[in-house]
Amino acid sequence: MITIEKIEQTLKNLNTPKNKKIIYRTLIVLAVLLVGYRFYSVERENSFKVFNIIRNNMKNGTPVEILKMEKTNGVLLEPLTIKNNRAYVSGSRISVFKPGQKIGNCKIVSVSHNIDLDTGMHIITTAKCQNGLQYVEKEKNGFYIPVSAIHGNVVYVADNGVARIREIVIQDRDAQNALIKSGISEEDIVILSNVTDNEKIKIAQ
Repeated sequence: MITIEKIEQTLKNLNTPKNKKIIYRTLIVLAVLLVGYRFYSVERENSFKVFNIIRNNMKNGTPVEILKMEKTNGVLLEPLTIKNNRAYVSGSRISVFKPGQKIGNCKIVSVSHNIDLDTGMHIITTAKCQNGLQYVEKEKNGFYIPVSAIHGNVVYVADNGVARIREIVIQDRDAQNALIKSGISEEDIVILSNVTDNEKIKIAQ
């Protein structure tokens, strides 16, 4: 059993010049070991290559999604509100619609190019169409680009691993895609991802 007397005797034995010298040397050795271990830890941490996405993209190029251009037969959708197989559109839109155009499972029967005196609008007649908002299918051949890849009147194309800005003219569009009138050629590679002009890129596999 440890008593107060034994503790006091132990402390008294330690409190000698010889024991003090041993304790001091032990503390110095421990301090040197701690400092040495700290330097070793720092050097080891610095030896690791920390992945930095910005540095990686600057070196290897930003990964991008692309679309290779080729003329295809595509479909754009034009909204049309129908009631009792009739629709009314303004003069600025009348040229979009033609007899025979599909509207889902129904179609346009006739398009009046004369203004209706009662409404001041042009009348479109359909057959077997449901009431409400419908979408007329406009089939055209050309270059189609998702509207998300178009920034105002420009797109970005891949040119030897670099993004280059390209001005385009849009012929027609809907909520999803745009039909390009000019500015794009066959085999051009349009970048679908967000990039900047002259940015180094890497086409995603």
